[in-house]
Formats: sequence, C-alpha cells, structure tokens
Amino acid sequence: MEQKPTINFGAGPAKLPQSVLLQAQKEFLSYSGIGISVLEMSHRSADFNKILNKTESLLRELLNIPDNYKVMFLQGGGSGQFSAVPLNLIGLKEGMCADYLVTGTWSSKAAKEAEKYGKVNIVHPKLESYTKIPDPGSWTLNPSASYVYYCCNETVHGVEFNFTPETNGVVLVADMSSNFLSRPVDVSKFGLIFAGAQKNVGCAGVTVVIVREDLLGHALKECPIVLDYKVQAEMNSLYNTPPCFSIYIMSLVLEWIKNNGGSAAMETLNKQKSSMIYDIINASNGFYECPVDINCRSRMNVPFRVGKKEGDEDLEKDFLAGASKRGMISLKGHRSVGGIRASLYNAVTLEDTEALATYMKEFLKEHQ
Repeated sequence: MEQKPTINFGAGPAKLPQSVLLQAQKEFLSYSGIGISVLEMSHRSADFNKILNKTESLLRELLNIPDNYKVMFLQGGGSGQFSAVPLNLIGLKEGMCADYLVTGTWSSKAAKEAEKYGKVNIVHPKLESYTKIPDPGSWTLNPSASYVYYCCNETVHGVEFNFTPETNGVVLVADMSSNFLSRPVDVSKFGLIFAGAQKNVGCAGVTVVIVREDLLGHALKECPIVLDYKVQAEMNSLYNTPPCFSIYIMSLVLEWIKNNGGSAAMETLNKQKSSMIYDIINASNGFYECPVDINCRSRMNVPFRVGKKEGDEDLEKDFLAGASKRGMISLKGHRSVGGIRASLYNAVTLEDTEALATYMKEFLKEHQ
C-alpha cells in the first residue's frame, strides 16, 4: 500500500529537503564509493576532513563570513551554548556582567543559566507575556557589560526580531537557532552567533558557532575544555569526536540552500509562506488568533489559537485531528503555550504551506 505523503510542520528537529534525504540514502552504505558509511568514518580521516572543510566553506560563502571569524561545529545544542557563552565571554571585562534581552522561553533560559557565572542585567522592563519586543527606547544597556545577548527568533512564542539591536560597541551575541540562514545576515555586526542545526540547516546533533577571533582566549578557568572556544577553534572542532554524520547532513543542506538561491531566496520564500498563514488568521474575524504583536511576528514559527482568543480546546483537538488525517503532523503548540504552531522552516515548501492554508480555510468555513 502506497504511503500518503506526510507534511512535517515540526518546530525542530524539522523537515529536511527531499533531495537531501535521497542523497544521504544513496550514500548511506558507501560514501562517495569508499566502501564505508559516514557513520563509520574516522573523524581524523582525509575523507571526513573534506566533509568538514566543505561544510565550513559553504557556510562562509552563504553568510559571507569575514576572515577574522572562526566557525566551529560543536555538540550540546543551543542549551550547551547558554553555558558556553558566559563561560567564554563574561570575563571580557572586569565587572563580569552581561546584558540580556528576554523575549521568550529560550532567552529566559539563557539568562538564568548565565547568572551562575556573573551578573545578568535584563535590559528592559519584565514582560507580562512573550508577545512583543520591547521598544529599544525602553532598554537600559550597561556600557560596562561584557556582551549583549538576544534570541533572534523565539521558537515557542513566535516572536522574531526584524532588526539587529544597537549595542553602542558592546559585543553582540545572537542565538539564531530557529532562523539561521532563513534570511541574509551581516555577520560583522556580531561578536558571536550560534545555531542548532535541526531547524533550518540539518539534523540534531551539531551546533554552529561563529565567533570573532579577538573574543577567543577569555574563558573562565572553570570552563569545561569541550566548551572552550579557543581550544575548539584551534583544533578545528576536532578536540573531541565531532558529530560527523550531522555535519555531513548539514553540508548537504547548505549545498541545497546554495543551489536554491542562498539566504536571499530563502527570505523571499519564507515571507511568502508566513504571509499566506498570517493573512488567513487576520481575515478570520477572530476565529484564528495570533497573540504576537504584528511588528514582530515570526516567519519561522506561527503560533495561533482556534475558536477564540484563549483557544477552544475541543476545536483545537478537532483541528489537529483533521490536519493529521490530511497528513499534516507536529502542529500542536508548545506544551507551555498550547494551541497550534506551524513551523515554516526553509525545507517546508510553498505547496506544503498551501495545503495548510487550504485546510485552515475549510476548517473556518465549517466551524465559524
């Protein structure tokens, strides 16, 4: 019996391009005809070195990364970087303090973790709910901070920065895990960027860290060696065995992004997809409700409630069941927020999004 196609709207791990999966399948038993799988390959072999160098060179090309930045492929996910960032950077200045913008679950977790290693200043008044980005006019930045940290796109709450924060010369650190390579970025504005691969650029297991060279070598003495950026940069991400297969999958996804027009083309596509869903929400007379301020709605993660502002649980269950029957999976909102969440990362196609849009219109017509 032929399996009907499944459309994965998961928040991460997320959908991978079909051509990437087919290429990985083709090379699974024998990579490039060498008789072994990437899964079996020594991380010190010439073959893996080629994969590693190719992945870095594609990343440098796609993001136009300046020469004075190091690129690392590390383990531990975004959560590992919540520790690694302060362990490596909070000692940049004597005061041992950092500024944090807290606009959702992930930046909140990052700020809490950083408190273990120094003083954390939340630069804006505490938000009642994570539905907007506080006006930069209300921020109190500390000129003595070692760095300013923010999460570019909050996956749980669907809040995305459409501007780069101005820090008046203080090092800027960005968690770009859920909108990495979904749009062009000027890397030179940042001291450090990190991103888990499992949303836009690959599968779980590898985290990209891009760091300016002058920020290396300031780690606290308590910093575990595997989290020490200077050690990892000097060892070309090979201090310990890296996640070889995840890096290989990332190289295939980066090649796919390049062949499909790079980050500028991804941005155009992502705007088109998210607008399609937001337009239905906006025109539904309150049947679908997105709680996020219109100026910072995410193009990656679209959260919404069904039936009324705070959501009608029965209708939301029906919505998810109907979506599942149509082959659409992973639309349930994060457990801390509830409702529905459609994640529209790079590999989610226009056709996938149209299928969801059509279903949303039908469901609205049936239940309004």
